Amino acid sequence: MTETMQAAVLTGPAAMIMATVPLPMPGAGEVRVRLEGCGVCASNVEPYEGQPWSTFPGDAGGLGHEGWGLVDAIGDGVDDIRVGDRVATLAGHSFAGYDIARADQVAVLPPALAGKPFPGEPLGCAMNIFRRADIHPGQTVAIVGIGFLGAVLTRLATDAGARVIAISRRQSSLDLARRFGAAETIVMDNHYRIIDDVKRITGEALCERVIEAVGKQWPLDLAGELVGFGGKLIVAGYHQDGPRQVSMQMWNWKGIDVINAHERDPAVNLRGLREAIEAVASGRLDPAPLYTHRYPLARVAEAIEATRDKPDGFVKALVTYD
Repeated sequence: MTETMQAAVLTGPAAMIMATVPLPMPGAGEVRVRLEGCGVCASNVEPYEGQPWSTFPGDAGGLGHEGWGLVDAIGDGVDDIRVGDRVATLAGHSFAGYDIARADQVAVLPPALAGKPFPGEPLGCAMNIFRRADIHPGQTVAIVGIGFLGAVLTRLATDAGARVIAISRRQSSLDLARRFGAAETIVMDNHYRIIDDVKRITGEALCERVIEAVGKQWPLDLAGELVGFGGKLIVAGYHQDGPRQVSMQMWNWKGIDVINAHERDPAVNLRGLREAIEAVASGRLDPAPLYTHRYPLARVAEAIEATRDKPDGFVKALVTYD
């Protein structure tokens, strides 16, 4: 057994190297996973480019938090996971050959998912957002931002009997939303025209539910405008680049509920991960068409930059390992 592994290390803004680092060892209550791959999250982009509070070098394998692979070592006190189990993890150093995860932050993948990539964290996140959105048959649901998360939520909301209005910048994203069940699509290019379009579609009532899945100021502003009286605004975007201003007068006037659904409670995340595994294994949800770009570990920087730049047809990048 080798005592080292390859890991991506962020050495400065947009500067990433491959380094040979010691193989991590699991402690009590932990498992070690020999990774097969890791998804690339849009939240990787800003830390990759550097933030005012960034320090360098970063941790080996840092930024990678969507890993899956085979358990190859377990620590003391771990009883429900075995060496050889194929798992999805909620660990945070998965741009590397191996990662350590708490045993209560991994979920075993069933045989139905054998050989299939499974970036569990974002799929679990989508399930948690969907649950918090409290969507019912017959409702109109606007989803602002159709990337990986928005596409999955489009499928879940449509299957729940809602009419989905998908709003996004790129035509390819709107086409994707249609394939995942959206009844209406609107190009995200003009604030007031979008509001007028939604009013026209809904007979001036606006939407019972609006999910903001971008994580930027304007989409948040727009999402609030699209919620009807007594409706719910579900903030699913990961707002990590600074504070936000909101129109409290408008929110109060319409009496809307604001739900912050991108929560980080470990128990909630594990629940969502398990629900995602069941949904994909049963065939209720098929995320495979969303995995549009793949990169080896040595090219993880390119994968993050593609996530930022979104080349034609891009939805989600996976970093896969031999």
